[in-house]
Amino acid sequence: MAKSLSVDLRKRVIAAIEAGASCRQAAMRFGVSASSAIRWHRLSKGRGDVTPHMQGGDRRSQRIEGHADAIMGELAKAPDITLADLRGTLAGQGVAVSIAGLWRFFGRRRITLKKRLGMRPNRIAPTS
Repeated sequence: MAKSLSVDLRKRVIAAIEAGASCRQAAMRFGVSASSAIRWHRLSKGRGDVTPHMQGGDRRSQRIEGHADAIMGELAKAPDITLADLRGTLAGQGVAVSIAGLWRFFGRRRITLKKRLGMRPNRIAPTS
């Protein structure tokens, strides 16, 4: 993801627009895109500030974290439940969540549910 342009440059573009230049003229003068100048001008009028918002980060985990008690409760009832079964059980309770969302939820808590195949013991080396 590209880095945000500096606040100093944004303020200079806004100052040029407020001094009478059009957004496109100010953008050409400072070497930025016209759409950026227009967006910054709209931000300065609306918020009074042109600082960029934070980029990146997790924006979706808070939805599933709100249902953490229900998820952990279902896991306590059936410790060997699969993610697909857990998703179906939660859907019955009105909680819409994806399997990948559940995977990340358990990953954040370092909960792993390993299923091992039943196999006969090895005579040569121990089976883990």
